[in-house]
Amino acid sequence: MKRLTKSIAAAFLIISLSLMGIVGYYDAVLPDTYYLSDGVTATIDCLFDITIESGEAVVAASTRDSVTEETIAEIKLCGVIPVKSAKIVRTDAKMLIPGGSPVGVKLLTDGVMVVKTAEVTDGVSPAYEAGICAGDNIIRANGEEIISSARLSEIIESSQGEPITFEVMRNGRSFETTVTPVYSEKDGVYKAGLWIRDSTAGVGTLTFIDPETGIFGALGHPISDSDTLTTLPLGSGEIVDVVITGYDKGTRGCPGELYGTFVSGLASGTIELNCEQGIFGTMTYPSRQEAIPIAYKAEVRTGAATILTTIDGSTPQEFEIEIERVTLSSAAKSKNIVIKVTDPELLELTGGIVQGMSGSPIIQDGKLVGAVTHVFVSDPTRGYGIFIENMLEATESLTGEELAA
Repeated sequence: MKRLTKSIAAAFLIISLSLMGIVGYYDAVLPDTYYLSDGVTATIDCLFDITIESGEAVVAASTRDSVTEETIAEIKLCGVIPVKSAKIVRTDAKMLIPGGSPVGVKLLTDGVMVVKTAEVTDGVSPAYEAGICAGDNIIRANGEEIISSARLSEIIESSQGEPITFEVMRNGRSFETTVTPVYSEKDGVYKAGLWIRDSTAGVGTLTFIDPETGIFGALGHPISDSDTLTTLPLGSGEIVDVVITGYDKGTRGCPGELYGTFVSGLASGTIELNCEQGIFGTMTYPSRQEAIPIAYKAEVRTGAATILTTIDGSTPQEFEIEIERVTLSSAAKSKNIVIKVTDPELLELTGGIVQGMSGSPIIQDGKLVGAVTHVFVSDPTRGYGIFIENMLEATESLTGEELAA
């Protein structure tokens, strides 16, 4: 009997500690504020049964031409165990024009990006000795603003070995350092031991256009340097129209890729922001397509959905997918959704998700819920997506307006 009592007590202790761990986890990762379209039930699609029980106190507030209702709610595990309090904001769903069309991306960096440092002569790398490293951004040299890698090379080669003062940006902070170029017998010029890059170009997919502001969003992830994997600092950039001319089919261990041709040198939009949630800017001409409502992240659920993407020409097609997992962590700005391509046609043609599809809109129940961002190298039928709500939050710096207030 004593042994049974001890076993029951131990089991109760284990269950209690497990529940405390689960509650603590969700308390830490779940957001403190949830936006919901008017009339949508407040539930959360998580591993465990998480419910939101609204309180009675409601405050009305105006947001531009719409009206929001705010209330404090209780988030509960299995509808019983309190997890945390949260604010529920009910508002009219924002209307956006879904994309799916391919875009060519041209970006010039702010200054020049250091790809790596190297030795000029045996054991000598002036840039490395000056504390410069891969991922740094050189903004000025001897007080002159650097706008191209060619100009920086000219300054270094003409230095005749005299010290050059560099202004360098690293992780959002600037510092000065002195680089003393050395003569390269091999190349016959003075060098600093720098590999640098000042621009990039590629093909991606348009996610949305805001019909009210003309602001667009694309990619769902930043434009990064292929060598250092750091986000390229934006100097200027533009998107241009593209025609998809072919693709490589994705296989396990080898992601596929879309190939496209830039239609003209005329920009269809200017890039004003390159950040974790994608690239954003202003279209240079209006779109005549119809807008659809967005789904806030608390409304996204596992189950059937579609993506809009282009694998031939310039006209988007709709393909079936399954949303396998939804992550509501407040710390996650991207990689919020795991998707799986289920459409037989897309699987036959491309093998699933391929490079160049980044930004393809994800549609569920007639609402724009997010965008495709990554493909799993080990399984091209599956990949990550980002919430459209997170992409819209990134545009606040361009519009000066919050998603809802």
